[in-house]
Amino acid sequence: MKHSLKNRLDRISIKWRLFAYLAVFVAFLLVLLWVFQTVLLREFYKVIKAADVRSLTGDLVKSIDDPQLQERLDAISPHDGVCVRIVNEKGETIYSRNTVFQCVIHKMPPEALVTVYRQAQKAGGSFSVDLAEKANDFHWDEGRPPQWLSDGHQEPRPKPFTNAMVSMIYGQMATTSDGQQLLVLVNSVISPVDATVETLRVQLVCITIILLILSLLLAAYLSRKISAPIIKINQSAKELAGGNYDVTFRGEGYLEIAELRDTLNYAAGELSKVERLRQEFIANVSHDLRTPLTMITGYAEMMRDIPGENSTQNVQVIIDEASRLTGLVNDILEISKIQSGAQTIRPQPLNLTAAILRILERYRQLVRRDGYEIEFVFDRHIQVNGDEARLAQVVYNLINNAVTYTGPDRKVTITQTEEAGQVTIRVTDTGEGISPENLPYVWDRYYKVDKAHKRAAIGTGLGLSIVKGIVELHGGTCGVDSVPGHGSTFWFRLSVLKELPSGEEVSESS
Repeated sequence: MKHSLKNRLDRISIKWRLFAYLAVFVAFLLVLLWVFQTVLLREFYKVIKAADVRSLTGDLVKSIDDPQLQERLDAISPHDGVCVRIVNEKGETIYSRNTVFQCVIHKMPPEALVTVYRQAQKAGGSFSVDLAEKANDFHWDEGRPPQWLSDGHQEPRPKPFTNAMVSMIYGQMATTSDGQQLLVLVNSVISPVDATVETLRVQLVCITIILLILSLLLAAYLSRKISAPIIKINQSAKELAGGNYDVTFRGEGYLEIAELRDTLNYAAGELSKVERLRQEFIANVSHDLRTPLTMITGYAEMMRDIPGENSTQNVQVIIDEASRLTGLVNDILEISKIQSGAQTIRPQPLNLTAAILRILERYRQLVRRDGYEIEFVFDRHIQVNGDEARLAQVVYNLINNAVTYTGPDRKVTITQTEEAGQVTIRVTDTGEGISPENLPYVWDRYYKVDKAHKRAAIGTGLGLSIVKGIVELHGGTCGVDSVPGHGSTFWFRLSVLKELPSGEEVSESS
């Protein structure tokens, strides 16, 4: 049940989620406004008024010996709604300020003030009373003593207090410099707030209706404004997932939306590029697979159908084409293992210079038969930590690539240099070179600079991707330098392991 509800909630669009969040937020603010402006207004008013009365009383207690105390009392404005009366133990008035009509403390006779004085002493020196709550505990009539918070004496209950003004009285004992104790009484009229609350309630009804309408309109606008670019991007993402790599993502108005748009446009461009390279790769591999298969099938059928064609030369053609087909399949498997991370190496100390010399021995027939010139330039033998079989594959692929694309002079130069603890092997041809815009992509597994398929003299044409993968497995780097019309130089760089023993030095070159 919970999962079902959660799934339904997860399917709610961002537009309606934003709308709901904003609506709930506005409703919460309105409820808060109603509570504070109506329900709690009276309590807040009384608390603030009580704090003001206590503060004023405290100031008067501290200034009880001030000779200008009466002038300070006279400065109290009638608008403050505060009365002050300071009396001694006999109920005699020492200081007084009356600004309120029908002030409670100024209507008290001396006998009542004596009673209040004694009650203040019993209460520990201070007291407060809200006559709205204690109206039946305080009353006087002409000709009879007042009752102030009766302490249990059997006396007739006073008549209810019927003063229309609700008052708050606060009293505090003060001691003068000559040791006399005085009672400071402060009476503050609490203005009726019921009418104010009712006025606020009517206003809040109007404000609530207006705010609800405005908030709903604002929530609808904001939810649509914020969700619209996300919805567009989501629709474009669905097209991209469906294989439309030419889709364009659009979204404006917010930094995050703009960054997401740019990222998805970049991803779409890269996917489009990869798709084109994949198609070219399939076309090239299909051509390379079909060519040897056609040759093998053709020569085999000719040897079967034509008497006298079962010769050693025809058998050799079938063997060579089968070897080419095997090499192509091996290269494809090699690329797949490198890209998936399944390719491993077994590094050990290796004389890289001697390994290259051994590889060049296998090219002597090509050099002698087809007139190629392959030169290896080095000054000394260098040792690296590497897998001999894999590094030999790197050198083979670079030489095969150079042989395939070298110029009419059929010259290929291999150069070994050492600098800062690293050895660099460069393979240079004299072909047409590669344009600058194509250089960053020559190592891609799907990329082929020459779109018109060219069948290599040696190798499969997939070697550069293998070269990059094997060199990176050895912790090295590779690159290419090329100028259109002046040939290309492919190179790789590895760390030098250590100096070779003198007995391994060889000066052989090819």
